[in-house]
Amino acid sequence: MSENLAAARTWLARIQALPLTQPVSVMNVCGGHERSLSMLGLRAVLPKAVKIIPGPGCPVCVCPEEDIADAIALALSGNVTVVAFGDMLRVPMNAAKGEINSLAAARAAGGDVRPISSPQEAVALAATNPTRKIAFFAAGFETTTAPVAAMLAQGVPDNLSVLLSARLTWPAVDMLLQDKDAKLDALIAPGHVAAVMGAQEWGFIPERYHLPVAVAGFSAESLLAALYSVLRQHLEKKPFLDNCYRELVSLEGNARAQHWLHEVLQVGPAMWRGIGIIPDSGFFLRGEWQRYDARQLHPVLAAPRKRAGQMPAGCDCAAVVLGKLAPDQCKLYGKACTPQHPVGPCMVSDEGACHIWWQSGLRAA
Repeated sequence: MSENLAAARTWLARIQALPLTQPVSVMNVCGGHERSLSMLGLRAVLPKAVKIIPGPGCPVCVCPEEDIADAIALALSGNVTVVAFGDMLRVPMNAAKGEINSLAAARAAGGDVRPISSPQEAVALAATNPTRKIAFFAAGFETTTAPVAAMLAQGVPDNLSVLLSARLTWPAVDMLLQDKDAKLDALIAPGHVAAVMGAQEWGFIPERYHLPVAVAGFSAESLLAALYSVLRQHLEKKPFLDNCYRELVSLEGNARAQHWLHEVLQVGPAMWRGIGIIPDSGFFLRGEWQRYDARQLHPVLAAPRKRAGQMPAGCDCAAVVLGKLAPDQCKLYGKACTPQHPVGPCMVSDEGACHIWWQSGLRAA
């Protein structure tokens, strides 16, 4: 038996020994956590009183369709190559039957759309095609946005621009906890975001809302340790911020990554698809860096959307993102909406709860 497996079993035994006489709802904020929880089958071995709820941990899922429409318009303009992280290519937006509703569909219609896995690939493509305009559709949370900021600060070819759709994680959680209907007893904070921004960013949860919170990694050992921590805090009614991912996360975070974020970007109100505008939740290019803004450089962006900010008709992705519904409670899950034919973004992304549940074997009832 490996040390990690033995440690995970020890944490599980400690959880099972807790005197949980009432249901406890714990939200995991990170899509990566949801993937580990589901693929490892951890829900099945936890006490029945423990309910783990997927939260707003998928940046692809909340990317406004207005931004997707802009990326599609650029791709179809004929003189711009659009590059984006792979998940973004299949995210559908509201469109009439027969209309182009995704970057993948735009590529099929002749648009120059290419998937990439890192900002460096966008730089390399621009450098090797100096007469071609390259627009990097960059959607993500702090973890993927910091490398984009660093890319710009370190210098990029003049033919590369950025169509930015970047969000901060904690404001969405703050908004969720302000909702009186949110019946949460504890939270598990995202490890990768905390590695960049610092564990201290999540201190507002016990301070302002008097709820337990623990930062976790992605192994069974780290997730179960964090879960034990918040359950114990809940039982003892002594909420605090715990860090169960100390091998990667410090209290202060990654100073260099934060430097790039603060130098290149500014924070302002931003639209979250299906949720609305959340104050201080979006990253935008600041000052001199606006010269790389694809929205300013290319006048071919899409016309205003009639259903701006909305999910497709019948899609409950917004409720899933906010932890109000489980993926299989959406009436489209596994019926009209599958990974092969997604209706909503939660069924597209590797960090979307619907996609994760489907991949882990949970089909529609």
